Amino acid sequence: MSLVRIQPRAFLICLIRVARLLPHMTVRKTPDIRVEPVRNGHGIVALKAFRPGDLVCAIKGTIVSSDQVWKYWDTNPRMAANCMRYDADRYLNPEGEVGAFANHSCQPNSFVLKEGRRLVIRAIKPIAAHDEVTHDYATLIGADDIWKMRCNCGEPRCRKTVQSFHKLPAGLLRKYKALGAIPDFILSTP
Repeated sequence: MSLVRIQPRAFLICLIRVARLLPHMTVRKTPDIRVEPVRNGHGIVALKAFRPGDLVCAIKGTIVSSDQVWKYWDTNPRMAANCMRYDADRYLNPEGEVGAFANHSCQPNSFVLKEGRRLVIRAIKPIAAHDEVTHDYATLIGADDIWKMRCNCGEPRCRKTVQSFHKLPAGLLRKYKALGAIPDFILSTP
């Protein structure tokens, strides 16, 4: 095997280019999951099988105010869109963490809930190794939120639009409530 000698300046330029191409690379893997290319960009992929109720991962990040999230919309819309409702008035910003790659599906295999002082992802149905881990964004969008997006999940029963939990179809809302998939602080939004 022969090694190619690279000049330090060329190596540094190469590193800078890679850093520009791969944002959010600070945390991309835990023992049970990793971030990989998926149908819609990058997403969380299971490295092992999960059963319903299993903890997939904790979502790390910084707790920010709703005012801060509004500022993100002006300066970094992607960051704003990745923030997850943490309680009635605050959000969790998972920037640079695995949670920033938590993708939506209208037929998810997991959900996000608050356990103590942290948000976690738990399986709601079996997740096979190498499957993308998805959750329904609507379960974290309160009735007082105005955010919505066009859905591109590709599921046969795609709702086409993701918006507040109170606009979910009645049967799906009942199912999510029975599973405990919608946090109480979301259910209590006016």
